Amino acid sequence: MTDTFDFVIHGGVVFTPGGPVELDVGVRAGKIATLGKIDGDAGGRHFDAKGLTVLPGCIDEQVHFREPGPTHKEDLESGTRGAVLGGIVAVFEMPNTDPATTTEAAINDKIARATGRCWTDFAFYVGASPENADELYALERLPGCCGIKMFMGSSTGTLLVADDENVARVLKSGSRRVTVHSEDDMRLQERAALVAGGADVSMHPEWRDVETAVRSTQRLLSLAHKHHRRVHVLHVTTAEEMALLAQHKDIATVEVLPQHLTLAAPECYQRLGTLAQMNPPIREARHRDALWKAINDGVVDCIGSDHAPHTLEEKARPYPRSPSGLPGVQTTVPLMLNHVAEGRLTLQRFVDLMTAGPARIFGIAGKGRIAVGYDADFTVVDLKAKRTITNAWIASRTGWTAFDGMDVTGWPIATIIRGHVAMRDDAVLEKPVGAPVKFQETL
Repeated sequence: MTDTFDFVIHGGVVFTPGGPVELDVGVRAGKIATLGKIDGDAGGRHFDAKGLTVLPGCIDEQVHFREPGPTHKEDLESGTRGAVLGGIVAVFEMPNTDPATTTEAAINDKIARATGRCWTDFAFYVGASPENADELYALERLPGCCGIKMFMGSSTGTLLVADDENVARVLKSGSRRVTVHSEDDMRLQERAALVAGGADVSMHPEWRDVETAVRSTQRLLSLAHKHHRRVHVLHVTTAEEMALLAQHKDIATVEVLPQHLTLAAPECYQRLGTLAQMNPPIREARHRDALWKAINDGVVDCIGSDHAPHTLEEKARPYPRSPSGLPGVQTTVPLMLNHVAEGRLTLQRFVDLMTAGPARIFGIAGKGRIAVGYDADFTVVDLKAKRTITNAWIASRTGWTAFDGMDVTGWPIATIIRGHVAMRDDAVLEKPVGAPVKFQETL
């Protein structure tokens, strides 16, 4: 008797834990049920992946979707629509909304807003603050919560934990890995006069300089060891930090962004102006080279987008009144596949950074690999497709990308979430099916 499946992927090169293999994938009840040769009459829906590569579903563990708050920039529906068009199956959304996500009620409100509207699966960070630092143990265990986010330096929003006493309080409260924006706020305030009266945006990496990042990360690592708490350092930008973090892999995981891997100062500021402004800043090429070395040395654990949209009108304000942040959730997979095509990293390393890496860091249950029993999440790509990234393709409410006009090789052809084809050939299909991401039990 032939096994029957709800959904079958035929004919693709499937990236299994053992590497790429030409085989079929059978899905039952949203889970991978079998890998191997499947008869064409096995029942259910069929997806012809001939000529395509079937990757585990890509995960973006750092997005800002602005809801609740300034939803003229983005909301959960438009943000996840962009994500699914870009080949992303799950997103972790940041807490610096308005109001900030610092309570159980705020987490539950976001889950309610997301249900029935998100194209991808989702989870939400709780923002650490001096006011809730002693409550984080309970908050980090809420269903739909991916963990705690701590801002050690001022960025978009009001969340800030700047001094060592309160950083220590956050690290002592809970056991899951703490995710950190690592810039030293005291140094930022000391150096604010450099740009306070107005300046060229090329001063952004001078104000938020290398020492601002290094000093914060040194403090963070010292306190993390003292209080035996694992940390995840977001959007690392400096060669000096990478050298430091390589010595602390027992306690620290590392994220880098496509923006910092693809662009470099001063050229990006000359060409893009404030459209290249983000925190931490895009720096000169020596730092970009160090990030690539850290990727190939295995120091970097994952790639995130730090999708942080602002309107073109807002970005056009004179620096430094222009807001920091770039849209990115839709362009991460094409940009990184282009880096694969150009030989900067292998497809195996891409898969590790975009799928298995986030699963390891956050203890995600059932995602991050193509294996029996895992969620039937797939990012189906054409590694040879030559496309151009354009503003017209961007689903974000802001309608722009810093990579407008960039030619790339490699493109997401379909995004499949728990056996549901959510995107195919640059179009979202049917209706949103996003659900809360589940996490492994934490003691």
